[in-house]
Amino acid sequence: MVPALQVLIAPDCYGDSLTAVEAAQAIATGWQRGRPDDRLTLAPQSDGGPGFVEVLASRLGGRQSAEVSGPLTDDVTAHWVLDEASGTAYVECAQACGLALLGGPPTRQTAVEAHSRGVGQLIDAALGAGATRIVVGLGGSACTDGGRGMIDALGGLPTAVARLGTVELIAATDVEHPLLGPRGAAAVFGPQKGADPATVDELEGRLTGWAADLEAATGRDVRAEAGAGAAGGLGAALLALGGRRESGAAVIAEHTGLANDVAGADLIITGEGRFDDQSLHGKVVSALASGARDTPVLVLAGQITLDEAALHGAGIAAAHSISDYAGSVQLAIDDAARQLTGLAEQTSSRWADDRSRE
Repeated sequence: MVPALQVLIAPDCYGDSLTAVEAAQAIATGWQRGRPDDRLTLAPQSDGGPGFVEVLASRLGGRQSAEVSGPLTDDVTAHWVLDEASGTAYVECAQACGLALLGGPPTRQTAVEAHSRGVGQLIDAALGAGATRIVVGLGGSACTDGGRGMIDALGGLPTAVARLGTVELIAATDVEHPLLGPRGAAAVFGPQKGADPATVDELEGRLTGWAADLEAATGRDVRAEAGAGAAGGLGAALLALGGRRESGAAVIAEHTGLANDVAGADLIITGEGRFDDQSLHGKVVSALASGARDTPVLVLAGQITLDEAALHGAGIAAAHSISDYAGSVQLAIDDAARQLTGLAEQTSSRWADDRSRE
């Protein structure tokens, strides 16, 4: 019989099906059913995309809200976090211009019209609250405006430069794409936001002109900088304003004390919607695996496309798929929380059996 374990449950979000907080709760419920004596620590994670603020609020508190412009014409209620002790504000672009706020599937029209004004309004709120350090989580945006809307909301380029001149500005993203070119914001992410080939060309042209404006106003050429293409080019605007890029997963890890949680764990359980090759390059799962040392890492994911060799090469002890457990991808999406709970319960029993035979 395997003795009681200290289990760290640290998943990312599962696409639009489950937030990281919801996923952590579902895994904990299922695991506790199978192994009621284990001690669980819930530490939901994020790479800077959707769920960034929710994860931080779950560990730090300080949740704030503001009415801001959504990605199109309607206003939305967006949340952000203020850590008064450090003077740090955490803003998530997906709260203001996320794909989920479009009200339906993205189209060519939304790809052209979506903007980032609401992100600028969130930064304005953070400045108004006295923040001296602003961390902007990038990912999941509906727009490809290069952050023009954000800067317009801050008063335009000269005013934005002046207002943020004394603020420590951080673009939190695990996307390394540049602003322009075949690996840039329009070419890589535009199709995900409804852009057809002609629209991709239109967006690329718009970003090219905007990059020149950013350089003229700030003296910084951000076109080829890693992360400039994040969130439809929002990364470029933040970098031009004097910001620096940091890994979103690393930001969450640092500010939620993940290293201490990892050090005290006998087993780490993580997961995300789709566990594929990208997961092994700077995402939450790879960050946990690389920091786990001799602690086994178990992945519970919506879908898995990696083979056993890739898993073990990345330091993953085992990986199990919700879609396999549910019997279909659609059920795994439509009933994600219950299916993940069931998979966690089933896996906990198998884990104990496997360890007992070792």
